[in-house]
Amino acid sequence: MTTGAYIFGCAGTELEVEEAAFFRDADPWGFILFARNIESAGQVKRLTHDLRASVQRDAPILIDQEGGRVQRYRAPIGRDWPAPLDHAHLGQRTIWIRNRLIAAELMELGIDVNCTPCADIARDETHPFLRNRCYGTSADDVIPLVRAAAEGLMAGGVLPVIKHMPGHGRAVVDSHLNLPLVSAKRHELDETDFAPFRALADLPLGMTGHMLFEDIDPEHPTTLSPIVLSMLRKDLGFDGLLMTDDISMEALGGAVEERCAKSLEAGCDIALHCNGDIAEMQAIAAMCGTLTDAAAERAETALSMRSEPTPIDISALEAELAALTGDTPNAG
Repeated sequence: MTTGAYIFGCAGTELEVEEAAFFRDADPWGFILFARNIESAGQVKRLTHDLRASVQRDAPILIDQEGGRVQRYRAPIGRDWPAPLDHAHLGQRTIWIRNRLIAAELMELGIDVNCTPCADIARDETHPFLRNRCYGTSADDVIPLVRAAAEGLMAGGVLPVIKHMPGHGRAVVDSHLNLPLVSAKRHELDETDFAPFRALADLPLGMTGHMLFEDIDPEHPTTLSPIVLSMLRKDLGFDGLLMTDDISMEALGGAVEERCAKSLEAGCDIALHCNGDIAEMQAIAAMCGTLTDAAAERAETALSMRSEPTPIDISALEAELAALTGDTPNAG
């Protein structure tokens, strides 16, 4: 099935009549939820049901539920988690358990894609907007922990989105506000920042980062760069479904619909638009059209990896996690 080449959000906690009609016609590939869309567990279940009903299919519904600063719901709806870097030293089992428990919460809410884990490498200079969302300070640390996070989510029926391709750890500014410039040479990046994404290239979904690699493409940020996106596919080996980071972030210039079109022309499969502004979404849908054949095939492959959660004993996992961490996440 070919859908729109975009992922959209809605404005509030209920799907408005105008939004439902627009989504029916625009047929976005999926939807994304933010804190503005979340009030209670029952309300989120109704909203996820209504979003899927608007396009009359089991559309993927995304969220950013990483832990730390980036978690779109908290207690009492679900557990409050430390940032990933705060748990990283506890090892793969801890990371797997926390993501398996997050997946159980998401599935209960009707959410089946989590925009995590970050495979970026934390450095001393990494901007605070990102640093403690990472899983380590070297590729050797990051790779097994990100793999554990992804596998924990998938065991719970939730698809992970690896980000921010091909590596955002050298960003010293917040790409929500400004475009990070990376001056490191390609050979150095290959051995460091890019290494986790090469090792994890088999994962089904990926997200670009908005940053400019001056030694690779001095004119275009990754999301809009045919050179960097071709490198990601050919040299790093990623053949999963590739979405942009939020296309409305201020790292990119120009009208949002033009950004979307340029990202698709450059090699992204899907543009991610998060703010729920219906006028912007209408402009994007009018300009960007549907998935290419290659993108539709990748999308089908990714969604085929959604599966029923493997059975678990939640209480036993919580007890094991408490023993590993010396604490228990704050549950509702």
